[in-house]
Amino acid sequence: MSKPIQVGVIGAGANTKLHHIPKFQGIEGVSVVGVCNRSRESGDRVAREFGIPRVFENWQSVVEDPSIDAVVIGTWPYTHCEMTCAALVAGKHVLCEARMAMNAAGANTMLETSRAHPECVAQIVPSPFTLKFDRTLKRLVEERFIGDLFAVDMNGGMGGFADVEAPMSWRKDMALSGMNIMAMGIWYEAMARWVGHASTVFAQSNVFIHERPGADGTPAPVEIPDHITVLMDLECGAQASLRCSEVTGLAPNPFTAFLYGRDGTLHLDPGQGKLLAATRAGDGFAEIEIPDHEAQHWRVEEEFVGAIRGDEEIKLTSFDTAVKYMEFTEAVDRSAKSGSAVGLPLRE
Repeated sequence: MSKPIQVGVIGAGANTKLHHIPKFQGIEGVSVVGVCNRSRESGDRVAREFGIPRVFENWQSVVEDPSIDAVVIGTWPYTHCEMTCAALVAGKHVLCEARMAMNAAGANTMLETSRAHPECVAQIVPSPFTLKFDRTLKRLVEERFIGDLFAVDMNGGMGGFADVEAPMSWRKDMALSGMNIMAMGIWYEAMARWVGHASTVFAQSNVFIHERPGADGTPAPVEIPDHITVLMDLECGAQASLRCSEVTGLAPNPFTAFLYGRDGTLHLDPGQGKLLAATRAGDGFAEIEIPDHEAQHWRVEEEFVGAIRGDEEIKLTSFDTAVKYMEFTEAVDRSAKSGSAVGLPLRE
């Protein structure tokens, strides 16, 4: 039997409670032995809900506990770099929630620390929405099913009208979320799996809802855009566009992607669970069946444990890959503020 793995949780938010805790508890030989939340009260609630034996008063105690082998960081991005680096230095394996960090500097610090501690597994929770389709899309592009790839067009809208009365959330607070904008990084991470990374970025953004009620009820300024358009040159020679918006009410197909080639078009509609294709010789779009061996599913916790046990390597998502989407995120921010194109990888 494999060596038992004891997991400590820092920040038991929605995704941690939905996926990480119960799925670690479902793996043989893995125990979730402690939790630390923003308050002792909320930590106690999580411990009771999931039968976790210990509640820690602060995150440092989780990292320093010699009985804990691996740490799950489910907090907001502003804490990710400090907590991750402290855990790695303490010899803990780390699974960190996305987005990786506040900015590219924080992400690169995390990567450098992980490289200095290769005995520790380091993983970022991956973009999950296109897992079923990623391998098939990549294969079709590589096999030139649609010929030379010319362009990629992605839309990451919200579908409904903007909720102008909603209170300030951490996703809108630059002090907590950093440069991360809506689902932009999630879509870019997915696109990079299909066609590779961007070499140049040009972005325009806007904040249409300038204030939201803060925790104390007083208006809080919003700095993170609620509408953004990004144009990219890709390393593969194609061009790409990405629009993310929370203000395009009732836009059709709010989450969708098109890949345009010389001889055909691929249309991904994850909301409908479909990948469609049309070719020059065909009669319009037809659905492509995803082979069972290509369809991926959520196995974040299983992959993390497998890597700790030496059975596999982290693919979704490694720190090396996550740094690239964080550099893209910062390039978008720099471009939107300067009005100029920004090259990748980033230069100081």
